[in-house]
Amino acid sequence: MAGACALTAALALPQLPHAATERSERAAQRTATAVPAQTDACTDPEPVPPSDDNNAPGVKAIRDRQGSARKLVVGVDQNSYRWGSRNPDTGELEGFDIDLAKAIAADILGSERDITFRAIPTEQREKALAEGTVDLVVRTMTITCERSEKVTFSTPYFQVGQQVLVPKGSPVTGFDETLRGKRVCTARKSTAYTALKKKSYGAVFDKPEYIVANQLDCLVRLQLGEVDAVVTDNALAAGQAAQDPDVELVGEPLPPEYYGVAAELGNDDLVGRVNHVLEEYRAGGKDSRWMKSYNNWLKAGLPGITEPPVVD
Repeated sequence: MAGACALTAALALPQLPHAATERSERAAQRTATAVPAQTDACTDPEPVPPSDDNNAPGVKAIRDRQGSARKLVVGVDQNSYRWGSRNPDTGELEGFDIDLAKAIAADILGSERDITFRAIPTEQREKALAEGTVDLVVRTMTITCERSEKVTFSTPYFQVGQQVLVPKGSPVTGFDETLRGKRVCTARKSTAYTALKKKSYGAVFDKPEYIVANQLDCLVRLQLGEVDAVVTDNALAAGQAAQDPDVELVGEPLPPEYYGVAAELGNDDLVGRVNHVLEEYRAGGKDSRWMKSYNNWLKAGLPGITEPPVVD
């Protein structure tokens, strides 16, 4: 197989200016905002209405930052090819999620350069928001009931489904009985791990050596022969298959899930602004900025999408 990609260490994340004050002001809202926990199903939270109000407190707090701190701070991935990864030639982050994060920064602060990217592992997305080390997370984060108790999500910006990634020639044919006895890697606190907890088909997955902080680490383990399969979003897996021609997606995706932009729980002002950006980003159908980014980054690995996700 292709050479294993280097693993990325988790970064120490400094707290944003005034983050503690902003969090305390929103603390009283959290109980009302949270979605009650349920085991198999839950009622989706009401979407935050789109807003372009510059004086909304959650937006104004970012716009009022001074000097070099006047940036939108966004938690991203730097290892997910075509979503958020570092270009080896330029050193710049690029991908579908990066394009969207830049569009949000340009809307709030006037320029896509008014942004600071912070690489965060999958398992630290919620923590980074709760501790105020980032304003937003734009990092292939699936909207779930459980997560909606801890963060406030935007409207969906991409549809995905859990799928199985294996070396070519593997006897595993999908998320089914062919996983029995096979070593399966997932990212900690991912929806893939949750799916396996619900029904594993006898796969061996719930061991420390098969649960990683960053999903790309699963590809490395697959390349090294330390696991037999990876379960992850098909959107992420398609990027990994593009990196390594010796692996492939097999079987049908599980029922659809959706990525959303996440903010600290209760920060409806900022999420409203994100939803305003998403409305404009999706506008125009096949001629939208959303489609231009999809065609640039994702079409080769995820063909067949003809328009952005429809949001009621």
